[in-house]
Parts: sequence; structure tokens; C-alpha cells
Amino acid sequence: MSGTSADGVDAALVQTDGEASITVIGGLTVPYEEDLRHRLLEASQHDMPTSDMLRLEKELTQVHADAVAQLIKQHPAEGKRAEVVGFHGHTIRHIPDECLTCQIGNPWQLAHSTGLKVVSDFRRNDIAGGGQGAPLAAMFHRALFDTYDKPLVVLNLGGVANVTWLGEDGALIAGDTGPGCGLLDEWAQEMADLPHDSDGILAGAGRVNEPLVAEALSAPFFARPLPKAADRYDFDHVDVSTLTVEDGAATLCAVTVRAVAGAVARLPKKPKTLWVTGGGVKHPVIMSMLAEHFAEVHRVEDRKLSSETLEAECFAWLAVRRMRQLPITVPETTGCSEPLSGGAITL
Repeated sequence: MSGTSADGVDAALVQTDGEASITVIGGLTVPYEEDLRHRLLEASQHDMPTSDMLRLEKELTQVHADAVAQLIKQHPAEGKRAEVVGFHGHTIRHIPDECLTCQIGNPWQLAHSTGLKVVSDFRRNDIAGGGQGAPLAAMFHRALFDTYDKPLVVLNLGGVANVTWLGEDGALIAGDTGPGCGLLDEWAQEMADLPHDSDGILAGAGRVNEPLVAEALSAPFFARPLPKAADRYDFDHVDVSTLTVEDGAATLCAVTVRAVAGAVARLPKKPKTLWVTGGGVKHPVIMSMLAEHFAEVHRVEDRKLSSETLEAECFAWLAVRRMRQLPITVPETTGCSEPLSGGAITL
């Protein structure tokens, strides 16, 4: 899995039937070199010559192949029994309102490098079937939290924030809520020459600008009900450029959290618990702000899961579902017309 922050490749080795049986063997992250990260972010924001895009895709795929090799080396007994790789690739465009999405990554190159079947291109069948192509983790979340008291919400804080609401009798609703850590990361990079606001150093020293939060959340996207999907760059209208570095960081945290709270407030029933995964779990200001809106907030680590590799585990699970021709999206998660499988199989 290569997320919108473009930090690196998260990989996980999972034994699963694509349903309730899920055993995580291990996981790891292979960071991108700075030049590759820069080019991925550039491709995500601007048009790139085709030849440059192909070179980028080749290099990206090789890092994924290296991650698979490292993971199998760490777990040789289980690794030699691996049957399929779930390969999300890296999203360079996601424009659901125009029925457009594009993830780069060469499944044939990965299949030859690993000697394994590869399932890729998870999103476009959902979009062709009337969905928004995201989020894709909702059914995985339902499988992971099947025995927990409902209702509950799983919040993924990546570049974009998304939630999965789980109710009684298997009910679920999912969707993107707004910016995750993407805007905050960009702010830290541009204004403080930091890759991230590590440990909330910037936001913790700042004050929230309430008028700017209200202005940011007045955009039509935030009033739409779930399911809905967004791209990381759909929230560039959020402008904190008039603020200090610290106040800007605190205000961006508030936009993220209040967008989550607003979306959850419109769901059928208030959740008993909020489970948080993704890079945002490491940000103390965001986690503290979430606790102001939800009675009980936990990191997924409290359930002995890994917030760093949970999405990679999800795509392993989705790959098995594709091999078994089981649906990976339903109308309540992406807005598709009917339950749909998804993914192209490369042998």
C-alpha cells in the first residue's frame, strides 16, 4: 500500500479466507527515497509527461517488489506459502464526480519480480458501477470488529480522513469526511521545513482560529451525507496562510476533527467507541481534539492491530476476496449500484 502522503510502501503478510478468518503474520514499511517521494507528489498534483510517468511507475513497482521480498525474508515459513499479492499502487488522480481514478503501478512487473499472482486496479469497477471508488476498507473493518459492541466507528487518518460506521446486524456506512493529515503535512513542510508535525510540536503551541475553521467547513462537500469520496487535493481551499505556523497547524487539526465529528453526527446512531488508525494516531493534538467529541477513543493498537500496516492488510484481504469473486464494495460504502467485486488478476 502506498498512501497519499507518499512516505513509502506498507506491506503485510496475512493468512485469510477473505471473510472472518484474518491472521496477520507480520508487516513492514519501506520508506521512499526523497527524490521518488517528490516525484510521486508532483505526479499527484500536476500533469507529467508520459515517459516520465512510466519511469516513475517502474521505480515505484520495484520498491513494492523489494517490500514483498523483505517481508518474505522475515517470515520464510509463511512467506513461501503466499499465493497472491494485493497491489493498490499509488493514486495520482481520484476525481469521483467525473468517474475518474488512476493508480500507477505495473502488476506484470510485480508478478514477475515476486513469482506470485497479483490483484490490482481495485477501484475502477466500483466507479464503473456507479460508485465513487473509495473508501475500500469498510468491509475489512467490519470483519475485524465483528464481535465488538455496536455501534462503533473506525476512523482512518491518512492524507484524507475516512470513517466506517458499524451498526447492529452487519449494518455499515462509510465515506471520506475531509482532510486527514495531508494539509497538516504540507503546512509543516512548507512553513517549518519539517516532513510532519511530529508529536504535535507545532499544533500544540498554537491556537485554533475559529472563523477560519467555520469558513473551511462551509464548503458543500462537508454537508453531503455519507457515502462520499474525495481526493487529498480537494481541500486546497482551506487557507491558513494568514496565521502563524503554530496557529495554522492547530487550525488544520481542528478542521480535520470537526469534519469527522460532523459526518459522524449525521449517521443513524451515535457510536459507543471511536477506533483510530492511520498516521494521525501519532498526533497528540488530533487525538486530544477527537476525545472532545467522542466518549471513548482508542488507537487500533489497543486491539493488537497496527495503524501503520492496517491498510496493507486490508488489500491482502481484498485480493483474496477478488480471487473468490466476493464483493469488495456495497452501496452503503461507495454508493455503487449493487455489491461489486473489483480488481484485475495478473497471473
